[in-house]
Amino acid sequence: MADRESDIEVRVLERISDINRSDWDECAGADNPFLCHDFLSSLEESLSVSAEEGWLPRHIVANDPNGVMAAAMPLYLKGHSQGEYVFDHSWAHAWEKAGGQYYPKLLSAVPFTPVTGKRFLVRPGLDLATYENVLVQALLKVVEQTNVATLHVNFLTRGEWERMGSLGFLQRSGQQFHWTNANYQTFQDFLDALSSRKRKNIKKEREAVYKQGVKMSVFTGDSLRTEHWDAFYRFYRNTTDKKWGWDYLKRPFFSYLHERMPDRVALVMAEYEGEWVAGALNLIGSDTLYGRNWGCSDNFKNLHFEACYYQAIEFAIERGLKRVEAGAQGQHKLQRGYLPAQTYSIHYIVDPNFRRAVEDFLERELEAVGEEIEFLEEFSPFKKVSG
Repeated sequence: MADRESDIEVRVLERISDINRSDWDECAGADNPFLCHDFLSSLEESLSVSAEEGWLPRHIVANDPNGVMAAAMPLYLKGHSQGEYVFDHSWAHAWEKAGGQYYPKLLSAVPFTPVTGKRFLVRPGLDLATYENVLVQALLKVVEQTNVATLHVNFLTRGEWERMGSLGFLQRSGQQFHWTNANYQTFQDFLDALSSRKRKNIKKEREAVYKQGVKMSVFTGDSLRTEHWDAFYRFYRNTTDKKWGWDYLKRPFFSYLHERMPDRVALVMAEYEGEWVAGALNLIGSDTLYGRNWGCSDNFKNLHFEACYYQAIEFAIERGLKRVEAGAQGQHKLQRGYLPAQTYSIHYIVDPNFRRAVEDFLERELEAVGEEIEFLEEFSPFKKVSG
């Protein structure tokens, strides 16, 4: 029997460290490493996520009538739209041009992480509909209390997206590129599934890396060392300084990651003449390898493809993982075996006129995303299956 919503206690907390680790993880589940307490607390305790950085935690927790934590939701009051990967800068510009105040806004997401996962975290065995509704009502109450113009929930699951859409939230869709393991036993099995031209291209790209004298290694668990993280952080900063000028992740974050969840890390490192020259950070889920950050200290032909895509595929095959999600954007991933996949977000706009304008835009965008995915699928690198 479902708990009565009137008997459920809801709190809003400003630090995830104020939430019991095992209770949070029980609600979040073990599939997605980015939702675990260790990952989110590492972001906060390293000050990668903080009020000073424009991310003020406002996590929602719901306790059942017996006082046991039953549901939760990661939530942030944000002073900008950086580090989200669902772009609303044009919305902010339009609303502010009309005389409104777009920031701060509310966002439920994993900071700096364009990875699909649950956002409405409900302890297994409880009535999902009841506790999702509790979280929705809590969200709307926080919107009212903070007097924000918008609320966003990014990279939620399709099921959540559909259920929230039925409640009147605006639905948005995006597109990434994911690799799927078709029960491959070796990397060669994957290559054999490709068309001849694409297979030869990948072989040439990989050979070019090794002909330059670059050596590749993957570190996880006990094989990870501080020297690896020191080098990787240098690469990460080199890339952020060139591309964005904003190092979202602070150096202590990687130390916390090493201390708290090393077995869920797969750190690809490239070595040249005895020196580390590049790295790619992946996190390991129950059935998916998630590519996150990349950096290098010098230019080596095709090294980005090798470190970020091919090493990830090899690792996934060895571990028997079903998928590799290589992050946001990048049509260049298509010819390397990563096919288009849909992503989802929902949005709540307080002002009715602003809402209508955004809703009209999203209807047209949703259709365009669907058409783009269909178009890109025509360029699949895999062999055509005859009917």
